[in-house]
Amino acid sequence: MENKRDFLKKLSLLTVGGVVGSSIVPAIASEKSASSFSAAKKSIGLQIYSLGKELVENVPAGMKKIAEIGYSTIELAGYGNRKMGIYEVADYKKIVDDAGLKITSSHVNPPVRKYSADNVAQIDDFWKKTVEDHVKLGVKFLVQPGMPSIESQEDAKLVCEVFNKAGEVAKSAGIKWGYHNHHMEFKRVVKESEKTTTENQNPFQQKGDVIYDLLLNGTDPGLVFFEMDVYWTVMGQNDPLEYFEKYPTRFPVLHIKDRSVLGKSGMMNFENIFNLAYKNGLSEYYVEIEKVKTNMTQFEGVKDCFTYLNNASFVK
Repeated sequence: MENKRDFLKKLSLLTVGGVVGSSIVPAIASEKSASSFSAAKKSIGLQIYSLGKELVENVPAGMKKIAEIGYSTIELAGYGNRKMGIYEVADYKKIVDDAGLKITSSHVNPPVRKYSADNVAQIDDFWKKTVEDHVKLGVKFLVQPGMPSIESQEDAKLVCEVFNKAGEVAKSAGIKWGYHNHHMEFKRVVKESEKTTTENQNPFQQKGDVIYDLLLNGTDPGLVFFEMDVYWTVMGQNDPLEYFEKYPTRFPVLHIKDRSVLGKSGMMNFENIFNLAYKNGLSEYYVEIEKVKTNMTQFEGVKDCFTYLNNASFVK
């Protein structure tokens, strides 16, 4: 049985050669050419979770700084109690508009993690109110980033039903509803009747079906899309390209993420990821970065991520 280290070595996405082989636009030699390149910058999105308190401390100034870096679109995080932090949604949208940015997506979790017959109506009501607010924000996409509790195939079936209902609510308002993964969606579950006390304690090596596949197969493609976080897919010991090939129409939106600043770890072959995603009809993508690993601010980290993608020949 291979361990995680062996898996990472073998996986096509994680070879250093894949990173070295990526084509990078040569450095700009003069201020004039640098200005010309900036003017022709690509449309690159940012998940604002990446900035944490550095953005929250002064949202208007922070949004202007995001735009100055070169980002065109943002994906929100922080919606709750029908507000964006301390702001009413209409006021927040004005701040973003004034900065020259466009809100195209938002991450929102319902108030409960364990779904049951007793709370599905509560969840449905939550999405109705959330959709109303996000119509005001002008988003194209509304995404649930948190995994519900799924310990069996029956749990997964109920989650799919709830997801489909949320998708219906959003679709009626002209918004597409989706789900964002982390790594635990790649563990396996069985039916309740098949559970035993002698199961392999490694959730990724148990018998049963992969939760992510259960969600993909159990939801209506016309109601639910999937925003793949390519980094967390790899951390779940899976290859994003295999999912792109198996479900070519289900991933119109991506989270582009690395261990820290994009392209610095040697783990992710973003060229292969973008090439196949574009072939499948990629609509939008957002940079996301957790706490930077080096002595830099979060704003410096997202700036370096923008530069990496803006200079990459494989990014349109």
